[in-house]
Amino acid sequence: MSDACCSDDERTPAGKEAGEHEAERFWEVRELRFAAVAGVLLLGALIAGSQDQPAVQLVLKWAALLVGAWTFVPSTVRRLAKGKIGVGTLMTIAAIGAVLLGEVAEAAALAFLFSISEGLEEYSLARTRRGLRALLSLVPAQATILRDGAESVVSPTELRVGDLMLVRPGERVATDGLIRTGRTALDVSAITGESVPVEAGPGVAVYAGSINGSGALEVEVTTTAENNSLARIVSIVEAEQSRKGEAQRLADRIAKPLVPGVMIVSTLIAVIGSIFGDPATWIERALVVLVAASPCALAIAVPVSVVAAVGAASKMGVLVKGGAALEALGTIRGVALDKTGTLTRNNPSIIEVVPAPGTSSERVLEVAAALEARSEHPLARAILAAVPAVTPASGVQAVPGAGLVGSFDGRPVRLGRPGWVPAGALAGDVERLQSAGATAVLVEDGGQLIGVVAVRDEPRPEAAQVVAELRGQGIVVAMLTGDNALTAQALAREVGITDVHADLRPEDKAALVGQLRTQRRTAMVGDGVNDAPALATADLGIAMGAMGADVAIETADVALMGEDLRHLPQAFAHASRARRIMLQSVGLSLAIIVVLMPLAFLGVLGLAAVVLIHEVAEVFVIANGVRAGRARPLPPHPTATITARGAQLAPAR
Repeated sequence: MSDACCSDDERTPAGKEAGEHEAERFWEVRELRFAAVAGVLLLGALIAGSQDQPAVQLVLKWAALLVGAWTFVPSTVRRLAKGKIGVGTLMTIAAIGAVLLGEVAEAAALAFLFSISEGLEEYSLARTRRGLRALLSLVPAQATILRDGAESVVSPTELRVGDLMLVRPGERVATDGLIRTGRTALDVSAITGESVPVEAGPGVAVYAGSINGSGALEVEVTTTAENNSLARIVSIVEAEQSRKGEAQRLADRIAKPLVPGVMIVSTLIAVIGSIFGDPATWIERALVVLVAASPCALAIAVPVSVVAAVGAASKMGVLVKGGAALEALGTIRGVALDKTGTLTRNNPSIIEVVPAPGTSSERVLEVAAALEARSEHPLARAILAAVPAVTPASGVQAVPGAGLVGSFDGRPVRLGRPGWVPAGALAGDVERLQSAGATAVLVEDGGQLIGVVAVRDEPRPEAAQVVAELRGQGIVVAMLTGDNALTAQALAREVGITDVHADLRPEDKAALVGQLRTQRRTAMVGDGVNDAPALATADLGIAMGAMGADVAIETADVALMGEDLRHLPQAFAHASRARRIMLQSVGLSLAIIVVLMPLAFLGVLGLAAVVLIHEVAEVFVIANGVRAGRARPLPPHPTATITARGAQLAPAR
C-alpha cells in the first residue's frame, strides 16, 4: 500500500488487494497491528538499553525494523520490479541507508512511524468507503413474494422481474418495483435525502431500501437485486471515483516528478558532500533529505477528502460521480435552472380550456389527447388525465421545440406553442393565460384553430428559498425554458429569478449555456433527458429527481436523487467546503516539504525528527480529509408530505 499513492499500479482504493477483507475496526487494519508490534519491540529495546543489555537491545531493534518494514518493503520491491517508484521507495532507501550508517534504532523508528501513517490512511479510507456501501445494507435480508398463489420468503438475490412482493408496514422494500395495490407513505430519507415521507399508491415506482409506512403493499418487481437503484448508485460512484479532480491532478503532477527528483538531489548531496567533506555526514544528510521530501501526505491529501465527501453526499441524496465532479461542483459560480420538473412540481394540471367559436371544450381536449396519447411530455399527462377515453391519432410526429402533428378522424391535426400554431382570434386569451403563469397549448383540426388548453405546473414550495440560498452563496441564477416568455416571467417572479431565457429549443439551451460558461463556471440543472445537450455543454450537469432514471444518472455529473430542490444549495455548499479542505491539505503537505528539506540539508534535523514530523503531518492531513465527510441534514420540508412523481394522490391527513 505504501506506494499506492504515488504509483500507477492498478489497485482498489487505498491499496486494498482484490478480495482482501476491508477493515471495519481500528485493530483490524493490518498495518496498525504490525505497527503496534514494532512499537512494543522498540519500547523493549529502550528498556533493554537502560538495563545495560546491548545484545538484547540490538535484537529487539532489528525485530522492530523487520516487523515495521514488512508493511511497505515487499510492495515497494514488487513495484520496483515493474519500474515504478513511490514514497515507499524513498522510505526503503532511507531505512537501508540508516542501517548502513549503524543507526538501526532510527531505521526501526522510521518503519514504525511509516506503518502507523499507512494504517491510519487505510482505516480512514475504509471508513469513508463504508459510508457509501452502507446503502447496500438498506436492502432487507429477505423478501416475501406471491408465487402460484402462495406466499414464500426468499433472499433478495432470488427475486425475478415480474415477481409480486408483499411489503408489510414497517418493512423495507427489497428491490425496485411498481406498486400494484395499496397506498402508503414511504420513508426514503436514507436513499434520496427527502426529510418527510413520500405519498405513494398504485402505479408509483418504489425503490430498494425504502421503508413502508402504515399501508400493506403489493409491489411488482421491475429490477433484480444486483441491478436495482441502490446497487447502481454504489457501482457508478465507485467506478467514477477513479476520475480525478483538479486538486488531485495537481497533487499527482507534483508528487510523480518529485519522487525521482528527490532521489537525484539526494544522490548529488551524498556524492558532492563526500568529495568535499566527511562522507558519513553527507550520506546521512542525503538520506534525511530523501525522507524530508517524501510526498505521501501530498498524494493522499485529495483522495481521502474525495472519498469522504462523496460518501457523505450519497447520504444526503446527492450522487456525485467522483473527484472530477466534486471539484467542479465546488467551483460553480453560475446555475442555469430548467423550469419544468426543476423549479416546478412536474405535476401540471389543466386550469382552463378556451374553445374557438363553434367548437366545444370537449372536442379541443379530444384532439389534444389524441396527439398526446403516446407522448411522455409532462404536459401530456395533464391533458390525458382530463379525457376519460383516448383514441390515439395516427402518424404522430414530434417537431422539436414546437409541438406535434398527426392525423385524426381523417383530417390533419396539430398542437403546439403559440407562434408555431397561429393564435388568431384567441390571441388575447393566450396572452391572458400566459400572464397568469400557464402554458398555452394551441390545437388545430383540419387546418383550423379550435381552441387553447391552458396548463399550469405550480412552482415547488421550496423554489424561492433555494434561489435565495444560491444567491447567498454568491451563485448567479438563470432560468432556461422552452416555454413562452410570459409564462416563464410569471413563474420567475414567484421564485425570485430575474435572468430569464424563454422560447428555447434544446439546441438553444445548449448554446446559451455555452455563452454563460464564458462569464463564469456554470452548472445546468435539468431532468437529464430533455436537457441532455445543455447538461453536456455545461461545466457540470446536474440531474434533478433522477432516482431510478438510468439516462439521468448516466449522463449527469451529479444527480439529486430526490424531489427536494433544497439539496441543490446543500450540494454546492458541501462541495465547496470539501474543496477548501483539499486545498488546505495540499498546501500543508507542500509547506512541510519546503520547510524540512533545507533543515535536513543543513543538519538541523536528524532522520528520526524528520520522520516524526512527516508522519504527524500525514496523520493531520488524513484527519483533515475525513472532515469532508461531515454533512448536516436538511430541516423538514416546507410541505407536510411529498407526493411521488406522477402520482395523483390526496395529501396525507
